[in-house]
Amino acid sequence: MKRRKFLKNSSLTAAGLVSASAVAACRTENKPEETPALATTSVNPIKPIVVCTWNFLNATDKAWQVLKSGGSSLDAVEQGVMVEEADVTNETVGKGGRPDRDGNVTLDACIMDKDGNCGSVVCMQNIAHPVSVARKVMEETPHIILAGKGAEKFAYEQGFKKEDLLTESTRKQYQEWLKTSKYETIINIENHDTIGMLAIDEKGDIAGACTTSGMAYKVAGRVGDSPIIGAGLFVDNEVGGATATGVGEEVIRTVGSFLIVELMRQGKSPQEACEEGVKRIMQKNKDRKDFQIGFLAINKNGETGGYCVHPGFTYREYSEKGHENRKVTSFYS
Repeated sequence: MKRRKFLKNSSLTAAGLVSASAVAACRTENKPEETPALATTSVNPIKPIVVCTWNFLNATDKAWQVLKSGGSSLDAVEQGVMVEEADVTNETVGKGGRPDRDGNVTLDACIMDKDGNCGSVVCMQNIAHPVSVARKVMEETPHIILAGKGAEKFAYEQGFKKEDLLTESTRKQYQEWLKTSKYETIINIENHDTIGMLAIDEKGDIAGACTTSGMAYKVAGRVGDSPIIGAGLFVDNEVGGATATGVGEEVIRTVGSFLIVELMRQGKSPQEACEEGVKRIMQKNKDRKDFQIGFLAINKNGETGGYCVHPGFTYREYSEKGHENRKVTSFYS
């Protein structure tokens, strides 16, 4: 059953109980002059903008093309991250991603639109574009998360094709890793494991997407923050959006992306909110230096910011001002 039909049927009875006086009261309470300060206005129209974790210029270029042609922020983030899911040279996302300890490539992704609708798939095999399956979960089911074989079965039902996600390169790397079977959460870009993307379209609406193959050689079944709404990604169209990269376990513990959006709601800039998000994590991990976390945020006004635990994290931004890779400051210099 499609989500819209499901929700419509579920709400008919409740809707019928609303009295005319209550409706009138609602109309009175929602006067134009009472619109929240962060809402879009015609005086200061928001220009399209897209940002993503790390220096994925091809992904932001694709998303920008969608935005400049009048497309929605939802279409922009989906099509943007799909570029990396299809790039077999990117061994941390989509096809060509490094496998788990059992030699299987398992993918996670989520997507969230301007209305707070969201969809997610976790630990899914044999499908190259998990972000698109996540969107189908959002739009075609009453659910938010589908996992494992259930997610894969749903993908086939929606017309997605089965693919071998291991490449010759990642297969050889896995065989080499088996000689030691040592697991390390490397803090450099080679194991960043995520592309998170946030966009604002010409209507001022925000959407986000996040996709990953997870940590290389993870325990089979492990799921990080990337497909978890509120952890790896969160969007509130009144305020802004945030996404994360790095060791997902630490992001989940603080519900990191939701935290950053709420900090922006309280008045912090995207930069200030990202810094506070990392500091909250480090307060729980005093003197610990063996992991990386990077946060990226955008507010309703199109302002952006990022912060990380260790130097090295960057984010790519594309707007009418240009296309550039932005370095961010870090907790440890």
